[in-house]
Amino acid sequence: MKNCGIFFFIFSFIILSCNKQDPREQIQFLEGYWEIDKVEVSPDSTITYRMSENIDYFELSDSSKSSGQRTKLRPQMDGTYKTTNSAEKIDLKIEEDSLRIYYKTPYDNWKETVLEASEENLVIKNDQDKIYHYKKYSPINIETNEEE
Repeated sequence: MKNCGIFFFIFSFIILSCNKQDPREQIQFLEGYWEIDKVEVSPDSTITYRMSENIDYFELSDSSKSSGQRTKLRPQMDGTYKTTNSAEKIDLKIEEDSLRIYYKTPYDNWKETVLEASEENLVIKNDQDKIYHYKKYSPINIETNEEE
């Protein structure tokens, strides 16, 4: 019976270890337009957003995909974007088996940890332990039937 317990422990450890995403693979999904879906403020408090006025645009600028910027944008009804003049330089680093995003502005520096990144979802934890859940932004397509 004791061997069964040891086997179960080892098996559970292997299964849980396999579920962690490789931080190098997360980088490929970071670039693009992201809309906040919800924020876990604490373990028992979550704020859900039906629609966000601003979206985050991550752009990786160098060939190694290790730096770039995050810009806050405001989508317009015609499919264009207005910048909020809020852009932060970013550097990506893999530390302690996690992808870290280091932000830098003239006024502040901070870092966040990418917990999950895929084609459709992005989950980031900041240094105040708030967890931001993003979904890939898809523009609202409003067509008008105006005739000339």
